[in-house]
Amino acid sequence: MNSRFKAYTGKILEIDLSSEKIGEYTMPDRDRELFLGGRYLSTKILWDELIPGIDPLSADNILVIMTGPLTGTGAPSSSRYDISAKSPLTGGIGHSNSGGNLGLHLKRAGFDGIVIRGKAQKPVYIEIENDQVEIKNAQNLWGKNTQESQALMGKGGTLAIGPAGENMVKYASAVSQERSHGRCGIGAVMGSKKLKGIVARGSHKAEVHEPDKLKTHYQKWIKMLTSHPATGDLAPRLGTAAFLSILSAKNALPTKNFSHGTYADAHQISGEKLADEFLLKNFGCTTCPIRCGRVVEIEGKQVKGPEYEILCLLGSNMLINDMCSIIKWNYELDLLGIDSISVGTVMGFAAELNEKGLWNNGIEFGKSDNLSQIFTDIAYKKGIGADLAEGVRFLAEKYGGKDFAPHVKGLELPGYEPRGSVGHGLGYVTANRGGCHLDGGYVVYFEVTGPVLLDAHHWRSKPGWVVLDQNLMAAIGSAGQCLFTAWTFVPPIAYKIPSSKILSYILTKILTYSWPSLDAMLKLPPRFMKIHLPMLPHTAAIKLATGMDMDFGIFMQIGERGYTLEKLFNLREGFSIKDDCLAKRFTDEELIEGRKETKVPIDKMLPRYYNLRGWDEMGIPSDKTLARLGLDFLDTSFLQH
Repeated sequence: MNSRFKAYTGKILEIDLSSEKIGEYTMPDRDRELFLGGRYLSTKILWDELIPGIDPLSADNILVIMTGPLTGTGAPSSSRYDISAKSPLTGGIGHSNSGGNLGLHLKRAGFDGIVIRGKAQKPVYIEIENDQVEIKNAQNLWGKNTQESQALMGKGGTLAIGPAGENMVKYASAVSQERSHGRCGIGAVMGSKKLKGIVARGSHKAEVHEPDKLKTHYQKWIKMLTSHPATGDLAPRLGTAAFLSILSAKNALPTKNFSHGTYADAHQISGEKLADEFLLKNFGCTTCPIRCGRVVEIEGKQVKGPEYEILCLLGSNMLINDMCSIIKWNYELDLLGIDSISVGTVMGFAAELNEKGLWNNGIEFGKSDNLSQIFTDIAYKKGIGADLAEGVRFLAEKYGGKDFAPHVKGLELPGYEPRGSVGHGLGYVTANRGGCHLDGGYVVYFEVTGPVLLDAHHWRSKPGWVVLDQNLMAAIGSAGQCLFTAWTFVPPIAYKIPSSKILSYILTKILTYSWPSLDAMLKLPPRFMKIHLPMLPHTAAIKLATGMDMDFGIFMQIGERGYTLEKLFNLREGFSIKDDCLAKRFTDEELIEGRKETKVPIDKMLPRYYNLRGWDEMGIPSDKTLARLGLDFLDTSFLQH
């Protein structure tokens, strides 16, 4: 074992597809302490290995697959793992998390992660069985969909791209089981390397620091998750689609390419409708007691049902209220290996371009009969599919419509209308991988969809909440945990408050106007937060599993440190404050159709956000901040303070 910490295997596989050389990537324990695992360890590797300015679809890009320390230890909801690379969609840091089974089996094979370099001369896949690693011919897999490909690679943890990845669609996904690495074009990077997929299997068991105490801790944690109103009831009952009706009622559901926030037919595509008329049963990722996944039927076959994002972005965002069609498209997109979030936003933007006479493409709001063929054309880059495959930013530059183009840094916006949730809008703007609800901190949960809410349009309170949520959620993901486990951060009693209008009003005022206390807490050194919060079992689990010094303060600083490293990566690639922005549809009152009273005041929130992070007015981390976070060993000579 190459680490003094338990739970890690201490080994990272390194594969060069160009030379077919297989070896081991050296990772010091200091990096494990600083960045924990998942996307943050991946970012550190990309920082160390990539030359700024490389083409993301060239052999020079590196693909990093990384588990977290809790992966494989039996922790609830811990089968998550990360795939990172320089994103072909944004040109900046790209990472995508999934609950598929590859990460778990990779750990069982004896590896914490894989670093993949170069480009194969012909299609290949990687087979890992304990210490035996082979680069195998994938000619028979090339052209097949994601499910056929995984089946042909054999038993174990599997990952595969579909035709979209092979043809380097900028938002192509990679699929493990039926779980997608959808965002940032990870599938396109695999396709550029002629890497069809990976299969891993093994017999190693994770060694943990204090096994008996950890087992007891996990038992209590599982009980907490299964008894909590969010993770024990709402998520299993309605899945992620639980929020669709709420968002529409509160003017935060993207409708007609984000021009409106309320959809009259929201009930036709809601989580309730899906559960009542289409749900066959639930399923969940390995080790997850929440089981939020939907199982539905298509042509006599049981398949994964739609998540909230596709119900919104190919539903209300396209003015389509046909649940059957959305279920079918969800299945087709997974087989093709296309990110359902990006493609839904691309289609809404293309429909508005068509409506305004900027691009005659045959895509119309409310029209559904040609979408299946268009998705296939995107995967194979045929006809209009060749342009659609490049994403919203490309379309806006070619055809116009920049003022209503829903993306940040080139990554298409997901299913939350920022004018109905301005803190969430700040999260989009500051998310390092671009327009993302998860990297952005998912502040909409505290503004719109959760049981106890902030004032959704009170801008002054939001910078602190965004920083807190971004740090916390990123640290949880780096540990190898599903972000839904963060829902227990809100105590169960809070779910009884919405039934009382008076209590809800009082708590909204308290939460909204307590921002000075929150801002002050964010500036406290970790030594002032040497605690394990009962509603956040992650920190104690990491300590018991690894033997690493861990508490809430250290955990939050890991989130902040990794977030700052990602920011540095983007700055090194040429990003600037100009990239931390939303389209004018969301920020300019003259362009807000039917919602003159609302806009996202980014100009007011962004400077305060930068200040809380210890970044200067241009969004550049100060030398003092880098020293405080232990990042002063990095070469940041490219920065212009």
